[in-house]
Amino acid sequence: METQVVNTPITPENVLASVKEMFAVSRAEQDHRSAEFDLKLAKSREDHDRQTADVKNLLKVLGEQVGGWNNSHGLFAEEYFFNSFNRGKKNFFGEKFDNIKKNLKGAETDDEFDIVLLNGHSVAIVETKFKARSSDVNNVINKVKAFKINYPKYQNHQFYIGLASLAFEKQAEQKCIEKGIAVIKQVGDAVVINDEHLKVF
Repeated sequence: METQVVNTPITPENVLASVKEMFAVSRAEQDHRSAEFDLKLAKSREDHDRQTADVKNLLKVLGEQVGGWNNSHGLFAEEYFFNSFNRGKKNFFGEKFDNIKKNLKGAETDDEFDIVLLNGHSVAIVETKFKARSSDVNNVINKVKAFKINYPKYQNHQFYIGLASLAFEKQAEQKCIEKGIAVIKQVGDAVVINDEHLKVF
């Protein structure tokens, strides 16, 4: 039996039909590949979101731990300097203070004053840090205004400021000297107070 070859005549209609069929196949393949790509992209996004969530959780845990360490160091420094002041019979900054308070809370604002020394005419505010930085200097200066707002009966007192720290950045210590703030630091087993440059605020 002979194979019959059917010759389709080349007409504009036949050419158009062939092109349409070819585009239909190509479009189906393209849709299939696009669907595969969308699936891969969705999975990649899920993986990325999961990894991002894992990293955020890890950073949160680390942040809490570091915050806990910083708080512990800060509390240690505060306790150390408070005990040193308390044992020192309250003679500081060329004055004798009758009273010493720790962690004095603001009555009007949310300010807290680490160590406050009081007598009939003077107030000394001492901020404590584990490591003092330059930015701490302006913060401690602002404590005077905050104290007067919270405790107006001391408005007419003389104010002294001290920054006490177990370690000082060089710039922080120099800035204290320039601003008239007492530099209080640990040297060996002793607490040394540099108040030669002290001024009344």
